[in-house]
Amino acid sequence: MRPRLTARLTLAQSLSVVFAVLLLASSGFSIWLQVQSASRREQAVTQQLSLGLAAHIAETAQLMDSGGWRSDAVRGLFDKLMAVNPSVEVYLLNNQGVIVGNAAPPGHLRSDRVDLDPVRRLLGGAALPVTGDDPRMPGQTKVFSAAPVTVDGRQAGYVYVILEGETRDALARRLADTAVMRTTLATTAVAALLALVVGLLAFRLITRPLRSLTRAVRGFDAHGDEIPLPPATGENRMMGEEIAVLRAAFTHMSGRIAEQWRELAQQDQQRRDMVATISHDLRTPLTSLHGYLETLRLKDASLSPAERLRFLDIALAQSAKVGRLAEALFDLARLESGLVELQPETFSLSDLVQDVAQKLELAMTRGGQTLDVDMPHPPPPVRADLGLVERVLTNLIGNAIRHTPAGTRITVSVRPDGAEVTVVVADDGPGIPSAIRDSLFLRAAPWTGTGGGLGLVVVRRILQLHGRDIRLETPADGLGTAFRFSLPAA
Repeated sequence: MRPRLTARLTLAQSLSVVFAVLLLASSGFSIWLQVQSASRREQAVTQQLSLGLAAHIAETAQLMDSGGWRSDAVRGLFDKLMAVNPSVEVYLLNNQGVIVGNAAPPGHLRSDRVDLDPVRRLLGGAALPVTGDDPRMPGQTKVFSAAPVTVDGRQAGYVYVILEGETRDALARRLADTAVMRTTLATTAVAALLALVVGLLAFRLITRPLRSLTRAVRGFDAHGDEIPLPPATGENRMMGEEIAVLRAAFTHMSGRIAEQWRELAQQDQQRRDMVATISHDLRTPLTSLHGYLETLRLKDASLSPAERLRFLDIALAQSAKVGRLAEALFDLARLESGLVELQPETFSLSDLVQDVAQKLELAMTRGGQTLDVDMPHPPPPVRADLGLVERVLTNLIGNAIRHTPAGTRITVSVRPDGAEVTVVVADDGPGIPSAIRDSLFLRAAPWTGTGGGLGLVVVRRILQLHGRDIRLETPADGLGTAFRFSLPAA
């Protein structure tokens, strides 16, 4: 069963949604904060204006005599006060906070006690507003006025006046949906909507370079060339360095990927060319070898000793060519596999050159070439893989022997060069055609009419394993060929 594809928001859309949610939340919190602030301010003003009301009541009315609280006088006074100001509720408390007098209608008084801590804080000069218990609404606190009641010099209780009573709360609830409240909410909504529109436009402006970069990323084709992005304008630079850095990184990445793709395509073509070249180079000597061996078998009785010897020499030469190609293919496969590990050691490069020269002396004698070793001063020892460096010298000198005519002079020069030792293998032969110079060290390196060769490919790979490279140069006199490489001195 295929999974359902769900629509995904873009980054700009996601930012817009988050911004809208945050704006609505902040607008709601702002309204709540304004309402709370206005309520606290109103409470502080109300309490400040009525702060002496309880004291005035306690001073002007005879609420208690030697016989105790005067209930009739207390209730009559409280009824008159609440009739004059319906928003207040007056209570008489003893020293323990128990209500001993009130003018509440029957059933409205739901608590018979008031916490005296807020009363003491108010009388002690605490910052306004100070809220205390509402006997008619347990669990709620309201601003109040309070004063002690003294009789014969001793405190007998408190006058406790709720300044925002039950009647006021009922009226406030009825007026909650008035035009003023609706205007306040509408004003806040318009301001939030305006901020939302401006914010969305700002997000769109800010993310414009990012959207341009996103389109470029979506349209990028690794098989093609680098995608040029539009130049960074002053507007884009104002958006911050992050998008500019991202733009530069993507441009570099796209160019690098395109370059690597071209290299891969080129290497694939080189591999195809190499397979075709090696197939041809193997088929030719194998066909020749098979032909001469078959001739020896069929016409052995009719061949003269000289002809038989000539046929055998040709067969051996073709067999040697096949052997060299097979060995080069094997070496190249090992080097390309990454399984070859260098085994560096310190040795004398001059001694190694002499050993290789002696090993190839017979081949030079047959080819009619001469080999000179040019070392004016003994070079310092080098540190490298002795076996692989020997293979490099053997391949370079062997190529010069096979691909130059008789009478050619081959020179191996060894010179110290700072922290390195430089080796130049040169000859004064006909040189390498300019058409194949650029591809000489690639996988498909067509040689002259004698066929393709992998010796130089193997040489370059060995030197790359040592962190070095090989370079084809033209001798000072303009004749022949010269290959230069270096090795680290010990």
